[in-house]
Amino acid sequence: MPLASNLLSSNLPFEALPADRQPVIIGARRTPVCRANGALKELRAHQLLAPVLAQLLSDNQVPPETVTDVMIGNAVGGGGNVARLALLEAGLPVSVPGVTVDRQCGSGLDAIVLASRLVAAGGGPVYLAGGVESISTAPLRAHRNDDGDHEFFDRAQFVPHNFGDPDMGVAAENVATRFAITRERQDAFALRSHQRAAAATRSGSFAEEITALETSSGTIRTDDGPRPRLTAGVLKRFPAAFVESGTVTAGNSCFDADAASAVVITSLQRARELGAVDGLLVLATDAAGVEPRLLGIGAAAAAERLLAARGLVATDVGLVEFNEAFASQALACLDHLGIDPLRVNADGGALALGHAYGASGAVLVTRLFAQARRSGEQGRLALAMISIAGGMGTAALLRYERLAAAY
Repeated sequence: MPLASNLLSSNLPFEALPADRQPVIIGARRTPVCRANGALKELRAHQLLAPVLAQLLSDNQVPPETVTDVMIGNAVGGGGNVARLALLEAGLPVSVPGVTVDRQCGSGLDAIVLASRLVAAGGGPVYLAGGVESISTAPLRAHRNDDGDHEFFDRAQFVPHNFGDPDMGVAAENVATRFAITRERQDAFALRSHQRAAAATRSGSFAEEITALETSSGTIRTDDGPRPRLTAGVLKRFPAAFVESGTVTAGNSCFDADAASAVVITSLQRARELGAVDGLLVLATDAAGVEPRLLGIGAAAAAERLLAARGLVATDVGLVEFNEAFASQALACLDHLGIDPLRVNADGGALALGHAYGASGAVLVTRLFAQARRSGEQGRLALAMISIAGGMGTAALLRYERLAAAY
């Protein structure tokens, strides 16, 4: 049964477009993903993002003045348009505008989706798009009461209270209960994520996608989340974290992180002019809403509709990256889509690397770009998907092409 049945889909296919409007990602970068209040705690959001933007321009030989716009997702920052602040910090000229997007955890992926749609609409040839989050330096937030006093709060309200507005951990427990995701499966999924991320770190698989950051403590080059010594026995000892006698624990949940990630999106025609040798063509995107109490299933709703509209099934997709905010929601989504969990997040996911809210969706695309380039398989389909607070999901279908033979 479809999770999202409304007929007004935001699905947008791009393949029939001419080369000057076919969106393609030709470069992708990210910072190390580090635990909040850890190695990157002194860097504000724009300081995380600016080196990534500068590196993308250099890597892909994009003249800064030719950038049409910079579109950046951010969830818990202080406002003020971090996209504009970061692009100027990166050395782009004042003629380049920037816009900041907020769809909470989906913000980074949605910024990439929006930039792709602008290319498809003929809105401009080159965009930088992605996301950033500095949870370590995020401002304190407070409501102003009638008497003028401040009431501090940890998170924004996502939906009206009559819909239910659960905290993320409670929502993950709701999903585990509704879709019968056992504690054993959640722990096994989390352990595999750490094992894969640790192996990828050891092998250097992340090295070429990471832009190192300078801090007062030195140069930060690697993610600090993966735990290579984690075992099933250790995970089994974690108590329920959010609901008494529940199955969702700190061990099978993500941790908060600081990071930035972005991509270069351009038209196929412009990519060739820039000399790009390969890229990820953006084939279609979709976003969907679901029951807010089961917000973790949102990614499945978006991906299900996206694939169905193109006559595809999950097994047609070679590479899948899904944000692992909680093992319960990841497994529920994968079960619904018929995707073997072993096929997802080849180098581990947010359970091991951490969840940098507004950046996480862009990290998914950066990971897919690196994996597709490493495989070199012409025409390989890739899927990025993320569940979002308030009961939503975003998905994007991509295809790896060696551009000289793309069309």
